[in-house]
Amino acid sequence: MKATNLEFRFRMPIIFALYVLGFWAPWERYSSHTSAITSTWLELIGAIASAHWLSLSNATMFVTSMAIALAFAGAVIRIWGTAYLGASTMQAPSLQGQQVLAAGPYRHVRNPLYLGSYLTALTVAILMPPQGALFFVVTLGFFILRLVLAEESFLRDKLNGPYLDYVKRVPRILPSPWPRVPSSATRPHWFDGLLAETFPLAFAICFAVLAWRYNSHLLTQSVIICFGGSLIVRAMLPGRHPDGVLSK
Repeated sequence: MKATNLEFRFRMPIIFALYVLGFWAPWERYSSHTSAITSTWLELIGAIASAHWLSLSNATMFVTSMAIALAFAGAVIRIWGTAYLGASTMQAPSLQGQQVLAAGPYRHVRNPLYLGSYLTALTVAILMPPQGALFFVVTLGFFILRLVLAEESFLRDKLNGPYLDYVKRVPRILPSPWPRVPSSATRPHWFDGLLAETFPLAFAICFAVLAWRYNSHLLTQSVIICFGGSLIVRAMLPGRHPDGVLSK
């Protein structure tokens, strides 16, 4: 069930393809009897209001606020994790592992970067058509799990005892509210973390500013702009090797 080396190497193009399919959702567009395709955002608001759980205005406020919170949570976790892991390792085309990294978010959860990515993805998903969003969150979650299993297998074979002890103490995806292992001496590189995580941070800010206009098309355009800008920034990042490597 774990991802192959080829899948890991091309993980970013694969994830990008899942984003595209989620927004495009050709099966929904071609099977729909109407030309207008709504967003999951509006569907969620309508469903909550129709169930009389909240009024329409309160449902709109609730869904939008939750989406903004998820976006910022994803961005913060990604920046925190990358600051400790190192931008070069985060973008490496092959599996990396020199020693167990037990610092920052890695004391709470073994895969903070994947957790942050999924939280950001959940926010982006509400801009997709409903069927596209469902496809996206399920397939992305499955692919992330495959990547996690591949990294764990690699690290288990390479680091053996220290990593196995770490695995016993620290949860895989759902973070512990308190540190589960003593802190290592690894120091964070916050500026590198901010630059490397331009997309989730920029998207969270754009979403927080533009969401109150309730225009999913405008927000979708902001996703594209933020993603394009992040690629440019990442290409300009200098290589820096972290003090230790665990997983993403």
